[in-house]
Amino acid sequence: MSYVDEVLARVKEKNASEPEFLQAVDEVLNSLRPVIEANEEMYKKQALLERICEPERQIKFRVPWVDDNGQVQVNTGYRVQFNSAIGPYKGGIRLHPSVNIGIIKFLGFEQIFKNSLTGLPIGGGKGGSDFDPKGKSDNEIMRFCQSFMTELCRHIGADTDVPAGDIGTGAREIGYMFGQYKRIRNLYEGVLTGKGLTFGGSLARTEATGYGLLYLTNEMLKTNGIELAGKTVCVSGAGNVAIYATQKAQQLGAKVVTVSDSTGWIYDAEGIDVELLREVKEVKRARLDAYAAARPSAVYHDKKAEGSNVWETKCDIALPCATQNELGIEDAKKLVANGVIAVAEGANMPTTLEATEYFQKNGVLFAPGKAANAGGVATSALEMSQNSERLSWSFEEVDTKLQGIMVNIFRNLDAAAKKYGFEGNYVVGANIAGFEKVATAMLAQGVV
Repeated sequence: MSYVDEVLARVKEKNASEPEFLQAVDEVLNSLRPVIEANEEMYKKQALLERICEPERQIKFRVPWVDDNGQVQVNTGYRVQFNSAIGPYKGGIRLHPSVNIGIIKFLGFEQIFKNSLTGLPIGGGKGGSDFDPKGKSDNEIMRFCQSFMTELCRHIGADTDVPAGDIGTGAREIGYMFGQYKRIRNLYEGVLTGKGLTFGGSLARTEATGYGLLYLTNEMLKTNGIELAGKTVCVSGAGNVAIYATQKAQQLGAKVVTVSDSTGWIYDAEGIDVELLREVKEVKRARLDAYAAARPSAVYHDKKAEGSNVWETKCDIALPCATQNELGIEDAKKLVANGVIAVAEGANMPTTLEATEYFQKNGVLFAPGKAANAGGVATSALEMSQNSERLSWSFEEVDTKLQGIMVNIFRNLDAAAKKYGFEGNYVVGANIAGFEKVATAMLAQGVV
């Protein structure tokens, strides 16, 4: 049995109740086989794969808070500090009822390689809670965030672990958490990213993940002799990533015709109206049927009533930007049958392994999330740099740096894929390019 297979068997036995984490480890380790097999004896002696698959630290804690009726509520908080070989832990805080330790571990594991790909000195981590901000008042969210940070603050710091936003954690939640950290620690430092512009946030951070997704997608298409302009694009999700991916795609000359949320999805033959979408989702915090009600060209589809989703729509490019495992094998078959030429992941692991393999076997260009959606964490690292220097850069300066980072990510993963005989397999290329930097740092630092 090869070293990779030995480690996979151990990880599966040890983490049997964590399917998302196992899926992430399986994808990464299998794609690393050519690198590991070339140095198998050394890597095995150093137990490198066992160490990279085991978090350096896992923190689980109680989060009690009082709702508007005076009732005490209790949630569970998590922070997984996965790997600090190349810098302080960096990764978002997810607030969603589905959050458990397995999901946080999967996200933290992916973050190791994503952060490495950016070329910036940041390690991998992730956190969150099973708290659901939907339907909560601002005061309830503030009380939860303050309780969450009361415990988390003892484990993080500008040179230790720098959390950011994620699903359910936007500028409002980051603001409440930062205020509580500052209050307890008596430190004004860049301990969180995604902050408001008046207290250390970075211009272009809000747009970064969506914009970065399009910068990398555009580079992938250009490398393969394809123009983005004039293409029809399907986007899933209607949150931060989806909104700004839609905006940038249309700025680059493509037409985005779909977005979705947890209850339904929109098909807009004239192209998604980004300003209306922002008003519905960011200002009114409403469902997408409100978008359809305000725009005659839009058709709303109820997911429960119809059992349908955006991937039934004919398109050239698919950008899954909602959540993990949202695009399965049947969706992949529909997209391929409808002539899709490229898929780039805006969310973290939104495509199942089976669907990913189907795309690759059918000649579809596929950019994995750890590369394609790295623009958010890259700009978070740029926010860290601005905080350290006590400076604020212009939108154009940050956006230019972001575009350069995303182009370099694609070129590096493309080169890694070619180097090991997997030309065009950008999943393998991304995993290898991300792994090599982390592995070199881990070996140099000894058994820690």
